[in-house]
Amino acid sequence: MTKLKTALLASTLIASSAMASNAILAQKTNKDVTKLTPTSKAWSYAKATTIHLYPQTTITFNDKKALEANANNHAKEARVKAIYNGKNVAFLLEWPDGTKSVQKGYRSDVYGDGFAVQLPVNYKDPSKLPYIGMGSDGRPVVIHLQKAVQPIYEPNGKGNVGMQQNILSKNKFGKDIKAYNKEVAKLAVTDYQRSFVSEGFRSMTEIKDGSEKFSADMAYGNHAWKGEVVRPLKDSYLKLQGGFPVAFATWDGARMQRDGLKYLSGWVPVKLVGQRGGDKLVESLTAPVKGDVENGKNLVQQNGCTGCHYIPGLSQPSTMAPGLANIGGYATAAYLRESIVDPSAVVVPGYNRNQHPNTPWYNVVDGKRVSAMPPYPLDDKSLDDMVAYLKTLKAEVK
Repeated sequence: MTKLKTALLASTLIASSAMASNAILAQKTNKDVTKLTPTSKAWSYAKATTIHLYPQTTITFNDKKALEANANNHAKEARVKAIYNGKNVAFLLEWPDGTKSVQKGYRSDVYGDGFAVQLPVNYKDPSKLPYIGMGSDGRPVVIHLQKAVQPIYEPNGKGNVGMQQNILSKNKFGKDIKAYNKEVAKLAVTDYQRSFVSEGFRSMTEIKDGSEKFSADMAYGNHAWKGEVVRPLKDSYLKLQGGFPVAFATWDGARMQRDGLKYLSGWVPVKLVGQRGGDKLVESLTAPVKGDVENGKNLVQQNGCTGCHYIPGLSQPSTMAPGLANIGGYATAAYLRESIVDPSAVVVPGYNRNQHPNTPWYNVVDGKRVSAMPPYPLDDKSLDDMVAYLKTLKAEVK
């Protein structure tokens, strides 16, 4: 048995009785994890953690056809594995997808499958984690994105724009097309992977200076994708040690998903097996929610939440506030509690304010977004009950 297999098996035995079952246990190895691929056999020796990916429904997407294609989305069950050594950590996300969709550079209406891994820059206080999806003001996240694409004809930073013409504009006979294909093979981008840093909606900025060293890959088979991300434990953006949160997103190209129309997990705790620390974080993110759900539902109605927010069965979709249809799937209990008592702590920008001038859900004061929702300084029991109810708002897993 190889050293990698032995190390992973030993780590699994040690961790199985030490950590919560719904935390991702990153197995330790002395091998170079940057050599792993999504189909490497070493992954079969790593412990899998089941997570759920929920339809992101905070803001209604501005595409009628795409909305119709995603009208009845259920949540998806996915599996995550992690392996680390002294320098890097690797994540493997496996999720179901009945169709393999590849983005084509010459079509503006064809979208590729893809996935992303999100990590918070600061996770010291589990009650102050960034908003899922884009981070939040003062709470930045690093996002690694990978898409399934055909070769993209672009200069690759070399200034050669001559090959940006696609194959449909070329003579399909003779040596001309052969010469074109040969040149494209040299210049085309065949792997779409990007890193971003973000502190809220519309702040997402691609890291282009080479300071973020990571690799990503995807492999399709048996009606499912395997997506892998490998990145340093420590760099100029992140310092991952002991235990830390991670979130995942996937896009289904066949359903025209892109940007904010996707599947999204909540923050999931990762424990680096063999390292100290992170227990408080794991406990916070895996603890069962306490509270009276039925009373929480009544309080949501009594406090007027349904007047602005869309809550299935209680109110109609609107542009007056973020939709809460799946908020219980991808928001932590701490985030929901904070949103009630301090709505301006995290403000989702929302719809075009010029398009909906009568229903702005925030104002800009001294350059900062201030929520139009007033704070609700409720007693602890009422807050617990409301949060318990809000955590039930999520699509069925199928």
